[in-house]
Amino acid sequence: MLRKAKVVDIKEIHRIINESAMKGEMLPRSLMNLYSDVRDFFVFLDGENGPIVGISAIHVFWENLAEVRSLYVKEEYRRKGIAGKLVDACISEAITLDLFRIFALTYQKGVFRKLGFEEIEREALPEKIWSDCLKCPKYPDYCDETAMIMEL
Repeated sequence: MLRKAKVVDIKEIHRIINESAMKGEMLPRSLMNLYSDVRDFFVFLDGENGPIVGISAIHVFWENLAEVRSLYVKEEYRRKGIAGKLVDACISEAITLDLFRIFALTYQKGVFRKLGFEEIEREALPEKIWSDCLKCPKYPDYCDETAMIMEL
């Protein structure tokens, strides 16, 4: 079941993100950052009240730009369309906000390509670079994520 995240979900989202980060699948996030961004997140549950098996977030960057971030589906639930449902929820939220350029920085190019995103140069996203990338220890020389965008 897909729904918006609740404050009670944040500690589990934090655990999922940071375990995934330890595997090199995404960048880590602080608990404080996640609480402040709770409204950005969606969760996918195994059943009505089951555990969280997938997460994603949509973050507004500028008047015409949003980012899909923190997309993750537990390994045993992959290849069942959950990632697509999570990204679709993010896209729907962006459209509701009149945002029609949606990007992701990802290690999972194939997933985003399958969902309709196209590769671009990171430099095409100056709003992201100036707000987030400059704070990242991997920037600029060690960034290994791929920038992808969908224009609706």
